[in-house]
Amino acid sequence: MRVAPKAANAWRSKLLLLAYPANCLESVDKLTLRADFDAVMSAGIVARTSHFALHQQSSESNNRIGAVVPKRWARKAVTRNLIKRQIYAWAQEKSANLPAADRVIRLRKTFDGQQFVSANSCRLKQAVRAELHQLIDNCAVA
Repeated sequence: MRVAPKAANAWRSKLLLLAYPANCLESVDKLTLRADFDAVMSAGIVARTSHFALHQQSSESNNRIGAVVPKRWARKAVTRNLIKRQIYAWAQEKSANLPAADRVIRLRKTFDGQQFVSANSCRLKQAVRAELHQLIDNCAVA
């Protein structure tokens, strides 16, 4: 039986590094503990859009983000993962411009299945990203 060499997929990582700048691959600090999520969500809603709610708790040193995408509002795992990836990518872009705080972005309503037929589509990504921008604008006004 012939086995492929271990480095057979190394070209993918090289292409990934060429496609994205080094600072783009850095990850955002994420909320991971249930207690942290509960603390931030108990602080109340700071801003909301038609699909998302932003919970925020002031913090002097932390600038962390959490995403809550319930199965109730996004049935397919593909859709839930897409929304979470968009939230974390958006947070990575905006983290330098925002004051230090712990934030949780929560999906509070389903996206229309008639309008977004595919669970993983460019239109859905654009809609999520547009609402996230609108969410932070609502937060700045409030």
